Amino acid sequence: MSAIKEPIVPDIQSKEFVWVDTDFNRVQRMIYRRAGISLHDGKHAMVYSRLSRRLRETGHQTFNDYLNWLESTEGPEWQEFINALTTNLTSFFRELHHFQILRDHLLSQKSINQLNLWCCAASTGEEPYSILITMLETLGSNASFKLTASDIDSKVLSTAAQGIYRLDSLKNISDSQLRKFFLRGKGQNSGMVRIKPEVRRHVEFMVVNLIANSWPFDNYFNIVFCRNVMIYFDNATQRQVLERIHRVMVPGGLLFVGHAENFNESRDLFLLRGKTVYERV
Repeated sequence: MSAIKEPIVPDIQSKEFVWVDTDFNRVQRMIYRRAGISLHDGKHAMVYSRLSRRLRETGHQTFNDYLNWLESTEGPEWQEFINALTTNLTSFFRELHHFQILRDHLLSQKSINQLNLWCCAASTGEEPYSILITMLETLGSNASFKLTASDIDSKVLSTAAQGIYRLDSLKNISDSQLRKFFLRGKGQNSGMVRIKPEVRRHVEFMVVNLIANSWPFDNYFNIVFCRNVMIYFDNATQRQVLERIHRVMVPGGLLFVGHAENFNESRDLFLLRGKTVYERV
């Protein structure tokens, strides 16, 4: 009797590396344990494409060897593994209604001396800078506030910290905002813009894994943006993260979530106060 061969995923069997179902299933388990991300079965091609780059970079010939090596270490490749499997889709003032709600809320909080905000999924920086622009437009340049902008992907945070963007990507930025908050590139940097230092000084970027045992915060947050993050978690992980966000927020603080996210089952923690905006109980 001949040995039973493990099936190769049909649409990528001609690719550079052999890719079998057990490789994908193993990646599913590993990214879930490390980052809480639930990869559904339709992500075979995406995972193969992104992790193939890691095999080339690290000199491994098979996925099995690469994953064995990864699990045998606690080195920096784990961060590269996570970076490869996270998706970053963002833009300035995405879901515009949230920023009007933020403005209204800020006007009602003017008596608070220090506002602390957290953006849980900073990506390449468009969201945290949109928050900062809203803060400065609403409260003025002398207002006392701090934004912590985090992501699990270290590479996108590096881009965010630089604050450099293509001018044609600023579709939701008005001409007055462009003049007030951005510097235009000249010469070989023509067509590029950079966030002004007086905006950048209000934000601190850091890598934060939402399912890690501890978060590196020493203050409580008045406002949290955690948009389009929970869609990558299963229900149990969503609840765990919501409980922990609840613990680092002040009562009455606002939690902004993505348009496809609904947490009405967690009314003991957060109450719906607007379109995908919740109040911390």
